[in-house]
Amino acid sequence: MSTAVANINTDLLQRVSRGDEQAFRELFHAWSDPLHAYICRLTHSNELAEEIVQDIFLQIWTTRETLASVRNFPPYLFVISRNHALNALKKALREKKRQQAWEAVNTQEWDDNTNLEPQLGLIETAISQLPPQQQKVWILCRRQGKKYQEVAEEMRISRETVKKYLQYANQSIMEYVAARTDACLLFLLFFLS
Repeated sequence: MSTAVANINTDLLQRVSRGDEQAFRELFHAWSDPLHAYICRLTHSNELAEEIVQDIFLQIWTTRETLASVRNFPPYLFVISRNHALNALKKALREKKRQQAWEAVNTQEWDDNTNLEPQLGLIETAISQLPPQQQKVWILCRRQGKKYQEVAEEMRISRETVKKYLQYANQSIMEYVAARTDACLLFLLFFLS
C-alpha cells in the first residue's frame, strides 16, 4: 500500500474515531467490497458475507474510539473479518445440527411405550405464553428455519431486534420448562426443539 493511501486511511480512521459519519461512510464504501469478497471466499455464502460485513461495520462504528490507535487498518479489518466469519460458520453448524436433530425426532417412529406428548406439550405451552413478537420470531427462526435478516424484513424490525427477541424467547422457554421438569429432560427437550 502506498504512503498516500496509508495517510488517507489514517486520516479517515481519526475522523471516524471522532464520530464523523461522512468519514464512516467513506470507510465503508472503500472497504466493504474487498471485505465482502474475502468473507465470501471463507464462507462460500454471499448472504452470510453480507451479514458479516454489516456486523463488522456496526462493530467498527460502536467501538470507533479505538480506531484512533489503529496504525495498519487492512490487517486489523481482515483479522476482525476472519473471526466474525469463523464464528458465523460455527453458529451455522450448530443451527444445522439442531435442525437435523429436530427433523430426526419428528420423523422417528416411537414404540408404544414412548409418550413424549406431555413434555412436548410443556414446550408448546411455554411458546404460547411468550409475548407475541417473541413468539413469532421464535417460530419463524426455529420452526421455519428462516434467517435473522428474513425475519427482520418480514416483521419490519431490525436484525438485532430479531436476535434479542430470540434470546429472550429461548430464556423464557427454558425457565418455564425447567420449573416443570427435571434437568436431563429439559436439556433433551430444548436441544431437540
